[in-house]
Amino acid sequence: MEDLNRTEMNKTVPGNDALLDAPEHVLSTMERDGSRRWLRPRLSMGAWWQRRRIVAYLLMVVFVLVPHLRIGGKPVILLDIAGREFTILGRTFLPTDTLLLALLMLTVFVSIVLVTAIAGRAWCGWACPQTVYMEFLFRPIDRLFEGTVGKGGKAKRSVSFPLQIARFAVYVLLCGFLAHTFLAYFVRTDQLKEWVTSSPIEHPVAFVVMAATLGLMLFDFMFFREQLCLIACPYGRFQSVMLDEQSLIVAYDHVRGEPRKRGKHTSGDGAGDCVDCNQCVVVCPTGIDIRNGLQMECVNCTQCIDACDVVMERVGSPKGLIRYSSQDSIAGKAMKMFRARTIVYPLILLLLMSGLVFAISTKSGFDARIIRPGGAPFTMYPDGTASNEFRIRLVNRTSEPQKYGLVSESDDVTIEVLDEDKMSLEPGQSVLVPVHVTFKGSMTRGSGRKVVPATISDKSDNVREVEFSLLGPR
Repeated sequence: MEDLNRTEMNKTVPGNDALLDAPEHVLSTMERDGSRRWLRPRLSMGAWWQRRRIVAYLLMVVFVLVPHLRIGGKPVILLDIAGREFTILGRTFLPTDTLLLALLMLTVFVSIVLVTAIAGRAWCGWACPQTVYMEFLFRPIDRLFEGTVGKGGKAKRSVSFPLQIARFAVYVLLCGFLAHTFLAYFVRTDQLKEWVTSSPIEHPVAFVVMAATLGLMLFDFMFFREQLCLIACPYGRFQSVMLDEQSLIVAYDHVRGEPRKRGKHTSGDGAGDCVDCNQCVVVCPTGIDIRNGLQMECVNCTQCIDACDVVMERVGSPKGLIRYSSQDSIAGKAMKMFRARTIVYPLILLLLMSGLVFAISTKSGFDARIIRPGGAPFTMYPDGTASNEFRIRLVNRTSEPQKYGLVSESDDVTIEVLDEDKMSLEPGQSVLVPVHVTFKGSMTRGSGRKVVPATISDKSDNVREVEFSLLGPR
């Protein structure tokens, strides 16, 4: 009987290849047959779009200027992976700054989680470079060549081959500029300028890196486009654990809008305010229907809000059928500003930021760590003195060469640097300095150990107090 039922089900499906018909759109960017669904969203230039446009243009300027700005002679942001140092807000983090980097990364992560818990995907729709450049730079270029400036939607004319070449040339120029701007976050601007102005033969590796970055940007903005948000970016998949029913999102008021009915409504017909015009769908840059509820693909771009408000005005209904709201608010529940997420996350963030500020404020212009090598713990001499061998790990954290001095704070202890040349360090350099410490053997009588303070300083008046744990006769 089960085999017969299965056979009957297969007969209802063309080609007998599947038990169920595929939906019209398997994904928002994939048709039923598996082909790419190219999105050309209509443009709704309402109040929210105007606000986003201002923010987007300001951010474009910020994204370009940040690598060129300096704080105390250092870049605002420089992620020098090759040189193994990160400079953030003029503060340089070296490979030895594991704790600082961990605190910084955790602070950024918790900040994103907190913003998402309160305001949903505000980053995606308003500040993400992918959204900013895609929606306010490259889609307008497409509309210019397709004859849909200020309107969007399907192309009004066929783009001829010469126009396609012209559009590609514009893309190459813009992506080239953006690629160099992007690389400026990872390479010093003076070095990047040298790469740009000199022959590629002089720096083949750098040329390949720049060409690859340009190629990836062209692939993204010409082909991959919104799929970067829908497929590649993990943020949308994480939002389910960041949001709750009180989080502010772009939402459709199903209580007020359902049941839907096309055309103008009359009192007493039992229909909701939604006139099923589909305008919220045709303006969506990720191709979803906001009326289906909270979805991973929604980036909170607010285009559906602007489009719906225009329709509501035309039919004489109040605006806000689609609006910034929360799931609880739409369901008629009271909004709660103070809840577990909005209390715990800020407390964690406060602790992380306090730890980060403390760690940064206690950092000197250099690092100095005493290391005891292997071998005999001490050496005794006929005159009753003893000696220990040490290594000092010195790291120059300043942006200029430094000469270091080492002074003992005890008259009974003599500290000798065995290689004075290693006490001169270049910016960011790290070395191991061998040190020979001589002291009176009587200092360790009883416990066999004595802690002796010493001072290390540089020419910039940075000072570090260190301690030598001396081992000697009991």
